[in-house]
Amino acid sequence: MKATSRRKAKKKYYTVAEANAMLPLLRAILRDITVLANDLRERYERLQRLNQTGGKLDTAHQEEVQHLLEEFERGQDKMREYEDELKKLDVELKDYYTGLIDFRHLRDGKEVYLCWRLGEDDVAHWHELNSGFSGRKKLETVGALGQ
Repeated sequence: MKATSRRKAKKKYYTVAEANAMLPLLRAILRDITVLANDLRERYERLQRLNQTGGKLDTAHQEEVQHLLEEFERGQDKMREYEDELKKLDVELKDYYTGLIDFRHLRDGKEVYLCWRLGEDDVAHWHELNSGFSGRKKLETVGALGQ
């Protein structure tokens, strides 16, 4: 194995301006993710209800279960594609149902997250790496944000 292939990929740190510039693309991806996540949840719940019959399904219900399983698997494959797309953009998906994402950011030399959720106008919050959404803080003036 070559030494170059063992090197870790360099982390991408977003400025607020860069994160905001990504929002049109991310809105489209995250709308698809939230719709698919809810669809997958509904299919899973339907499968669970059908499986609660103790394996005593007539032919029509067995076919329905098979069809739901195939759709569920295709949906999971599509979700993995969306996840891969976000990884390539160096964006971290935190909640499939609300479209919550984080961007790595350097704030006063310390690694933190810029935090944004589908439906918000722009990136206006940040939080420590270990604090999550509940630790979100409003961004201050633009000049201090490493744009």
